[in-house]
Amino acid sequence: MASESMASVPLTLPVLPLDDEVVLPGMVVPLDLSDNDVRAAVEAAQAAARAVAGKPRVLLVPRVDGTYAGTGVLGIVEQVGRLSDGDPGALIRGLGRVRIGAGTTGPGAALWVEGATVEETLPDPLPGHVTELVKEYKALATSWLKKRGAWQVVDRVQQIDGVGALADNSGYSPFLSVEQKVELLETADPVARLKLATALLREHLAEQDVAETIAKDVQEGVDKQQREFLLRRQLEAVRKELRDLNGEAEGDESDDYRARVEAADLPEKVREAALKEVEKLERSSDQSPEGSWIRTWLDTVLELPWNERTEDRYDIRGARAVLDAEHAGLDDVKERITEYLAVRKRRSDRGLGVVGGRRGGAVLALVGPPGVGKTSLGESVAHAMGRQFVRVALGGVRDEAEIRGHRRTYVGALPGRIVRAIKEAGSMNPVVLLDEIDKVGSDFRGDPAAALLEVLDPAQNHTFRDHYLEVELDLSDVVFLATANVLEAIPEALLDRMELVRLDGYTEDEKVVIARDHLLPRQLERAGLEPGEVVLEESALRKLAGEYTREAGVRTLERSIARLLRKVAAQHELGDRELPFTVGADGLRELIGRPHHVPESAQDPAERRTAVPGVATGLAVTGAGGDVLFVEASLADPETGAAGLTLTGQLGDVMKESAQIALSFLRSHGAELELPVTGLKDRGVHIHFPAGAVPKDGPSAGVTMTTALASLLSGRLVRTDVAMTGEVSLTGRVLPIGGVKQKLLAAHRAGITTVVIPKRNEADLDDVPAEILEKLEVHPVTDVRQVLEIALAPAVVPVDVAA
Repeated sequence: MASESMASVPLTLPVLPLDDEVVLPGMVVPLDLSDNDVRAAVEAAQAAARAVAGKPRVLLVPRVDGTYAGTGVLGIVEQVGRLSDGDPGALIRGLGRVRIGAGTTGPGAALWVEGATVEETLPDPLPGHVTELVKEYKALATSWLKKRGAWQVVDRVQQIDGVGALADNSGYSPFLSVEQKVELLETADPVARLKLATALLREHLAEQDVAETIAKDVQEGVDKQQREFLLRRQLEAVRKELRDLNGEAEGDESDDYRARVEAADLPEKVREAALKEVEKLERSSDQSPEGSWIRTWLDTVLELPWNERTEDRYDIRGARAVLDAEHAGLDDVKERITEYLAVRKRRSDRGLGVVGGRRGGAVLALVGPPGVGKTSLGESVAHAMGRQFVRVALGGVRDEAEIRGHRRTYVGALPGRIVRAIKEAGSMNPVVLLDEIDKVGSDFRGDPAAALLEVLDPAQNHTFRDHYLEVELDLSDVVFLATANVLEAIPEALLDRMELVRLDGYTEDEKVVIARDHLLPRQLERAGLEPGEVVLEESALRKLAGEYTREAGVRTLERSIARLLRKVAAQHELGDRELPFTVGADGLRELIGRPHHVPESAQDPAERRTAVPGVATGLAVTGAGGDVLFVEASLADPETGAAGLTLTGQLGDVMKESAQIALSFLRSHGAELELPVTGLKDRGVHIHFPAGAVPKDGPSAGVTMTTALASLLSGRLVRTDVAMTGEVSLTGRVLPIGGVKQKLLAAHRAGITTVVIPKRNEADLDDVPAEILEKLEVHPVTDVRQVLEIALAPAVVPVDVAA
């Protein structure tokens, strides 16, 4: 075993305290003798050395915050003289570690202590991991020294062989704190001490690399800014020379904005806000990003038509004539617009254009199935009123900022769609169509429907604040028309702020008029045909509307007309058809195939759905308007043991409960209705609604299910020409439902001639067109027994066999 330490011997030494400084073995340091404690320790050591004729020895002990460390360093006073600044000083070399013991007495004014040297031993040869540690420390130290340019020290470090001496050499490192040096001093094991020194050096190099990277990035940014500043100054100089050359007056951008704001016709509060932004622009530098934000905001404010308004057309008869010419039917909407214009005219005549800061705008909700003309109606309303028209598509909008705008702190901030619509219209009183308001969604970015509450509230939209503008915008003179297919999809609070106008679909006569006056001329032009080259007889249009298309609107009808005209045009180009050509009802099948919707009453009696007991015809309302709904019921064989009620057809909870109520009513009143219901206990009942892929829900099929079950049990067929709607209670009462007009229109389209509705819905018949009521036999009923009397045909099958 080889040793690289001194023998462990007891020592009595004067203490030389080091305030906020640490000396490790092997270091040579100069100390200032002006400090009383340092001078006293050196003088005491010199006195003791004269007695033994040796060099003065002291104990160098770190003193941190008045507290001495438990380990010191034995130091030899090599020389006493003067330092470079002229003060008295001493040059001291550290030899080895000393564990400090108890205090003792000695010559001089210094503090004397007893101590023992710390023994350090290492195996020879060194283990492999220690050798690798030595190499790593030397490599790190060499890298650090080279970065500092201390090339003369690199060779000295490479020549140190001892593990402990190599670790103690880190005491010269200026980046180590006093606490870290004390930790090195008090670590007696040389290998552990070298590991600690290596870790500290590695950490410092990593921090230095990060600092150098940051400094480099900062320097590159500063250089870029300086280049940009220089180029901008050069650009300004070039512009100045060009202005002088062309004789133009000198002026900067902020002066231009100030002149534009002062010349613009802005409301007082808006002018004040704009001038404040101009002042900010004047104070900001060209390099500041805030300048571009302010310029964009000022451009937006100056482009808005703050005091621009179009004059309303107060020719009430002329406005109604425009609406009638552009749209057939839709009397409710036309009457509402006519009333609005009449009231506006009277307010204007009496000087009541502005009352309480609010003008006379309107908020209407047009709710109806697709294809009835809700969107095109908005343009006709603007045309009739003489106003600008803007369409805002809300389908699929999920971000609240789409309505209210973004805060200006965001990069790329924009005003909301309402402000952009006003800007696009160029006036403060346009007709704004909020299309598909029921398709607005919500997610983590907010609820756009909630943001629309202020826009569509006539009591507060005269002070609407967009997040981007942050100034009040008066929307009280705007006519808002919101369109929707499904009323239930509109939030209740939003619906409460709008006046509801229902568009329940067109009658067959109205569809013929629309096709003749609007759809056919448009499709002739699109097909490249002259108005007289292809003529569709009224019978052909009626058959197209009744048998080829069955819808509330006219979109499919228009597509059928377009398909027919394309076929004729193609045949003419191929030489198979001469023009002009007249299409009659009998010629439709040759051109576009067989009809898709043949009325039930027109089919062979044996092929009708109601040709067997247990099938009834109901009426329903979907997102596409009214429709006919068939209900089928069957009984299971008693031998299968499948008792209970089975429902199929993708039904909702409300419709399932209606089926339970219908079955319970028949079980409890079977004897009264002369129905063999005793066998229902042991036999399963299955109720099915065809078109199982379509979700269905609602209470209005209760009467239909009761009729289907009664038909099944009695063996009596349900009349083919009868359709019914209504909710049924456990006592057999027929309760009111909604959508009567849409259901009666659907019944008429399907060829139904008799309709059963709840008695309490009789008032809704006022909304049904007179020509429809003339063709339908409507029976308002209060009890399900009346329904069965009307709907069930006389029995042709014995009751016991049917049951």
